[in-house]
Amino acid sequence: MKTALRFTALLMLVAFLAACARDVREEPPAPEPPPPPPAPVEVDRLDPRDFTDARNLDNPDSLLSQRTIYFEFDRSNVRAQFMPIVDAHAAFIRANPSARVILEGHTDERGSREYNLGLGERRGTSVQDLLVASGVPARQIEVVSFGKERPVCRESNEDCWQRNRRTEIVYTAR
Repeated sequence: MKTALRFTALLMLVAFLAACARDVREEPPAPEPPPPPPAPVEVDRLDPRDFTDARNLDNPDSLLSQRTIYFEFDRSNVRAQFMPIVDAHAAFIRANPSARVILEGHTDERGSREYNLGLGERRGTSVQDLLVASGVPARQIEVVSFGKERPVCRESNEDCWQRNRRTEIVYTAR
């Protein structure tokens, strides 16, 4: 009986120790801190007034990103406010012999189809003449008239008509 008592006491002691024991788990190591951000690299700053740099065609701060010349009703002469845009594009095309542009002439919806095709052609030619006068070779320019066929606005009011009377400068090669 003494043996049974000792055996029972031993089992109780083992059970007691097992109940008090902690489950020891290894904690994962702390994650490494992120590397410091790279030092700013001095990149060529884009000068929006450099009209010879093709990157300025997509730079909203540059005149080269403006590619629409607007006209008065039934007129094809370029207004003075758009001359800096034409001059900027002339400088770019002169500096980039591989550049090719299409000048797309557009009109508002008023007038016949034939008349508006002619007016769109005159508007595109007006911009072309200014580019050529600025030293751009004529072989780099093509004029196309869409007349009233491709409006940007389809409402019949003066605000909409003003937006449709335009020549768009479209680069087909930079």
